[in-house]
Amino acid sequence: MKGPHLFTTRPELTGDFGMVASTHWLASATGMGVLERGGNAFDAAVAAGFVLQVAEPHLNGPAGEVPILLWSEADQRVSVVCGQGVAPAAASLERFSELGLDVVPGTGLLAATVPGAFGGWMLMLERWGTWKLADVLAPAIHYAEHGVPVLERIAATIGTVKELFTDEWTTSAATWLPGGEVPAEGSKLANPVLAATYRRVVAEAEAASGTREGQLQAARRAWYEGFVAEAIAEFSATTSWLDTSGERHGGLLTGDDLASWSASVEEPVTFDYHGHTVCKTGPWGQGPVFLQQLALLSGCDLTGMGVLSADYVHTVTEAAKLAFADREAWYGDAEVPMADLLSESYNAGRRALIGGTASLELRPGAPGGREPRLPVLPVPGTASSAPGVSGRRAGVGEPTVSKLAVPGEDATSADGSVRGDTCHVDVVDRHGNMVSATPSGGWLQSSPVIPSLGFCLGTRAQMFWLQDGLPASLRPGARPRTTLSPSFALREGRPWLAFGTPGGDQQDQWSVNLFLSLVHGGSNLQEAIDAPMFHTEHFPSSFFPRGSRPGVVHVEERLDPAVVAELRRRGHEVEVQGPWSLGRLSAVARDGAFLKAGANPRGAQGYAVGR
Repeated sequence: MKGPHLFTTRPELTGDFGMVASTHWLASATGMGVLERGGNAFDAAVAAGFVLQVAEPHLNGPAGEVPILLWSEADQRVSVVCGQGVAPAAASLERFSELGLDVVPGTGLLAATVPGAFGGWMLMLERWGTWKLADVLAPAIHYAEHGVPVLERIAATIGTVKELFTDEWTTSAATWLPGGEVPAEGSKLANPVLAATYRRVVAEAEAASGTREGQLQAARRAWYEGFVAEAIAEFSATTSWLDTSGERHGGLLTGDDLASWSASVEEPVTFDYHGHTVCKTGPWGQGPVFLQQLALLSGCDLTGMGVLSADYVHTVTEAAKLAFADREAWYGDAEVPMADLLSESYNAGRRALIGGTASLELRPGAPGGREPRLPVLPVPGTASSAPGVSGRRAGVGEPTVSKLAVPGEDATSADGSVRGDTCHVDVVDRHGNMVSATPSGGWLQSSPVIPSLGFCLGTRAQMFWLQDGLPASLRPGARPRTTLSPSFALREGRPWLAFGTPGGDQQDQWSVNLFLSLVHGGSNLQEAIDAPMFHTEHFPSSFFPRGSRPGVVHVEERLDPAVVAELRRRGHEVEVQGPWSLGRLSAVARDGAFLKAGANPRGAQGYAVGR
C-alpha cells in the first residue's frame, strides 16, 4: 500500500507525451526537443548522449563507451546494445609485463580500448531510430561550437590537472585551458575542434549516401576506418605521455583494432523478483550483480523490516558484499555460469551466510561446484600495492565518486586528485519505447587530447587484471569488465522502468536501493531518488589502483542516527557523508495511463523534463 508522501526536492513528473531524465539539464532538454519534433525515444537518447559529451566532458567523451538497454514497442522486447570496445590486439599480459607493470595504468594511452560509444549510438539510431545523422548531432555540434556553461565540477577537475596539462599533456592544455587558465565556473567553454570533427563526419556521410541508413553506415566508416581512426592510430603509435605508472608510454590501438570492431545487439540477463523482471547487460559488465543481489534478497522480508531500518540496511549491504565477491571471481568477457549464480539452490546457501553482524571477508561462492578464483588483490585498506603517482601529476584514473562534491565540501581524494563521475540518460516516448543508457569514458582528465580531433581516448582497460586465467584477465579482443550498468524493469511482464546512475562500482548498489524503495517502500520515482542513500566499499575497486575497504559503509547523514549507531554496533565501519552526497539516479516509467520521470538533485545538474 502506498505510504504517506515523503519530502522531495522536486515533483515526480507525470504526463502522457514523453519523458527524458539525465545527469545534465542540457541533455534532458535536447532529448525532449527531439520528442517534440516527432522523434522517438531512440532518436532522443542519441541526441542527448552526444550533448552529454560536450556538457559533461569531465564525465564522458567521444572516445568513451556506452551500454544501452531499450524496449522497442515494435519488437515487444528488451534488447542490449553493447557499445563497449575491446582491448587492442597488442594488449597482452606479456606486453605489460615487459613494461614492468602489474596493473594497467589508470590514465594515458596504454589503458585505451576501442572507442565504442559512437558505434553503439549509431547502431541504436540505425535499427530503432528515425532521424538522420545530421539532425541528432546538430545540438552537440552547436554546444561544442558555441560553448556550454562551466559547471563547478568541470572547473574543479581542470584545476586539479592544470599542472599536468601545462607541463606534460600540452594538447589537453590547448583544449581545456583557454588562455592558459582554468575556465571559471559559470563561464562559457567551447570545443571548436570537436565541433569540426563531427561536422566532417556528417559531411562525409552525406556525400557517401542519400539515404538515412547509408549515411549512418558511412559515419561509422569515417569513425572506425576513416579519418578518425587514422588520427587515433597515428597518435597512439607516434606519441608517449606520462600516466599513473609514473612513466611515459605510447598506445597500443591500431587502425586494424578499430576497423575490426563493431557494436552489437544482445539479449539481456534477467531475474524475476516480486512480480518484476529486471534486465541487465551480460557479465562482461557488472550488471548481473544487481540480479544476484535480488536473488539473495528474495528470501528476506524487506517489507517487514521497513525501508532504511537498521535491519534493512544491514541485510542489503551484506547481500551486496556476497554478490560483488562473485563479480570478482566470476565476471568477465568469458564463459560465466550465470544460470547457477542466479539459481535458488545456490542463493539459498549464500543467503545463509548473511548473519547478524558485518562480514569483513570477501566470500565468493562455488556455483555448480566450480572453485572460485580471485585476483591477487592489493592489501586491504591501502590504496594499492602497485606503483603509482598522484592524480595531480598524471591525471585521474577513476571517474567515479563516493563523496560527490557539494558547496563547502572537499572534492579531492587523499592523493590530491579531483574525483569525477559518469553520465546517464533515460527516455520514454508516447509510443511506449524506452531507453536506459550509461555513457562514460574518455573524460578529459584521463588521457591527452588528440589535437586534430578535439577529444582524448578512454581508459577502460584499467578494469582488466594483469593476471592469467581470470574471467577479467587482459586478453586481446576482450571487453573489459565495465562498471557501466543501465537498468530496465518490467512489471507483470509489461515495460515499466528505465533507470540508472553514474558511480562506478556503486552503480549496482544505488540502483538496487532505488528499485527496492519502489517495490518495498511504495515510493514514487522522485521519493526513491531523494531518499537517503548508502553503499559499501567492501570489495575491490574496478579502477586503478584497485584498492578495497573491507567493512566500510558510506551513508548520507540524513539517515536516522539511531540506524547508524545500530549498524556500528553490528560491526559495520560506517562513514557518514554529506546529506546530499551519494547517488546520481534518474528514471522514467510507464505507469498505467501515464509516463513518469524523476531526476537527481545532488550536484545541482541532473534534470527531468516531460509532459
